[in-house]
Amino acid sequence: MLLSDFDYKLPEELIAQTPADKRENSRMMVLNAENHTILHKHFYNITDLIDKNSVLILNNTKVIPARLYGFKDTGAKIEVFLLKQKENNNWEVLIKPSKRVKEGTVIKISDELSAKVLSPLLDDGKWLVELITKENLFEILHKVGNIPLPPYIERKMSDDELKNLDFERYQTVYAKDEGSVAAPTAGLHFTKDILNKLSQKGVEIGYVTLNVGLGTFRPVKCENILDHKMDSEAFEISEETANLINRAKHEGKNIIAVGTTTVRTLETAYKQFGCIKACKSASELFIYPPYEFKVVDKLITNFHLPKSTLLMLVSALAGKEFIFEAYREAIKNKYRFYSYGDCMFIS
Repeated sequence: MLLSDFDYKLPEELIAQTPADKRENSRMMVLNAENHTILHKHFYNITDLIDKNSVLILNNTKVIPARLYGFKDTGAKIEVFLLKQKENNNWEVLIKPSKRVKEGTVIKISDELSAKVLSPLLDDGKWLVELITKENLFEILHKVGNIPLPPYIERKMSDDELKNLDFERYQTVYAKDEGSVAAPTAGLHFTKDILNKLSQKGVEIGYVTLNVGLGTFRPVKCENILDHKMDSEAFEISEETANLINRAKHEGKNIIAVGTTTVRTLETAYKQFGCIKACKSASELFIYPPYEFKVVDKLITNFHLPKSTLLMLVSALAGKEFIFEAYREAIKNKYRFYSYGDCMFIS
């Protein structure tokens, strides 16, 4: 299967630059792959579309303020983008411009935080740095760091109003475990009220944690998609969630995954253990057509970039031709795309 098979043209004005006025007011396209039907709803309609014969599984990872700006002693401005915490305060990072640093370079982020470059890594231009602070690291990051918005959201860093909006809205209302450098964006549409209404209907809700890394969004560069290798992303499934899913599958209930990261967590766990087990593991699972889903029955997800592994995953679930038909319909009806955009419910 070729990378060009998953390409489409999107008018630039349909790339959402800000979130909807309210989380639940995002538009939602409802796809029924079996009946080949497309309905146009809003996300607040989700409470009418999910019944007590369903179990909802969400990724409760929390986004860290991973984008740091600092200066060398020469005055050169450097961006340090945190990817993954290693031992102690050592981090795997991206550095821009990387040609301005070498081993031993110290980048001053603020009076409380500096980054010392330790060594280049062999993997895709990444570096290992030590974050130096006398304070609690994550408290400092929340003071001086920036929310790592994707590059297609073009912002002026001086706009404090938008920056504050991002700190609130580029985070799910149920975010708990800090460690992601990108939000599981399908979950951004949920409110506490919607979750409460679903619970009152008898819908059981469970949580997994997959820390979203660069790999989820890394572009596929090889024309034969089988040559693409996913980055490893750590995940965790609790005993409570594992028992919930296994019981639900035994009772014939539908497992509804919120977001592609949740899908990859559940399908990876099943592939590793033959069922869902409480575990701490990592996923390198690349899902593309044809793929037989073992756990997930339905999916809530945003609209994804052309040629992305995320677009390939939803194509595997609903069928590539049907997904591309739905995307054409979304463009025609001026849906908003990508992280801050609208969503679809594949049922």
